[in-house]
Amino acid sequence: MATLVSLLIAMIFGGKLIRILQRKQVGESIRDLGLAGQMEKKGTPTMGGLIILLAILVPTLLFARLDNIYIILMLVSTVWLGIIGFLDDYIKVFRKNKEGLAGKFKVLGQVGLGLFVGLTLYFNDDVVVRQYLFADGTTSAVDAAVRYVDVKSMITTIPFRKNNELDYCNLFAFAGPVFQDWSCYLYIPFVILVITAVSNGANITDGIDGLAAGTSAIIGMTLAIFTYVSGNTIFADYLDIMFIPDSGELAIFCLAFVGACVGFLWYNTYPAQVFMGDTGSLSIGGIIAVLALIVRKELLIPILCGIFLVENLSVMLQVSYFKYTKKKYGEGRRIFKMSPLHHHYQKLGYHESKIVGRFWIVGIMLAILTLATLKLR
Repeated sequence: MATLVSLLIAMIFGGKLIRILQRKQVGESIRDLGLAGQMEKKGTPTMGGLIILLAILVPTLLFARLDNIYIILMLVSTVWLGIIGFLDDYIKVFRKNKEGLAGKFKVLGQVGLGLFVGLTLYFNDDVVVRQYLFADGTTSAVDAAVRYVDVKSMITTIPFRKNNELDYCNLFAFAGPVFQDWSCYLYIPFVILVITAVSNGANITDGIDGLAAGTSAIIGMTLAIFTYVSGNTIFADYLDIMFIPDSGELAIFCLAFVGACVGFLWYNTYPAQVFMGDTGSLSIGGIIAVLALIVRKELLIPILCGIFLVENLSVMLQVSYFKYTKKKYGEGRRIFKMSPLHHHYQKLGYHESKIVGRFWIVGIMLAILTLATLKLR
């Protein structure tokens, strides 16, 4: 139901918002990068991320339990990054400043959210993992037939390992009890890093019609499966994974997220009638990061969000190599014809629809591989 409502909101509200943005002349200013069909997009309405935000928030408020700590975290994260992205788009469009919100303020906002999420997951008493007690005193992640205890634990999942749980508090156990006590607090900087990296990755990926929204829908569907099985005793028992009480409620949020992305694609596929802008791209990246952290699957992000990762790395490699060669040879050289990676393929002559389609296929393959880690150990 959340998916259907989200889809309808995105499709009905989306058309009305586009017409409002067109009347207000809230159009994207395009820099001429020499890409095929690029200048034809000049004046296309931006700030379409408002469609995504509304289509996520309304079904969640209608169908999810609002006293659930995980739902609260997701609502705060969505609105938090939505505001940062909106300010960036507002400055670009209405203040006619192409740079938008200064980078340091964007990062400060992302770090602030990371700090909030990290502290909540670390200290909130409702964030627990359930362990089941056997008669001989041993424990298991899940066994519905025996007594259980909900424990405060900073464990996460290591993919492709049989004994696949890692406790952040034991990272430096070998160095003695003093370092072991402090190693728990490394979790919070790690949360900040994950949220900042994934939200920036989604932002960079949002460069051609439909790429970021379609990729995010695939990732969202995968996370919906993870949230459901992690919050369901029977499936968690069968799959031998951590049972996280109350996390199953996040499936509603995830499905609303998927519906919002797919509904937005109705207007964002080539040729796009609207761009999501930073209002959408920063939000969807942050949402994905926080969801992965909640279900203890953050170490799977390099696989699941492989498209975001490669896009990010292509920019970092291009800039680093250019600076290195300029210093060494007196002229900057490039690894790619243009970064991010999707622009490289545009420069090679591929139509953006083909690029997006193939990136989606790769995204689906990465999602399947991610889901395979539930049994592939």
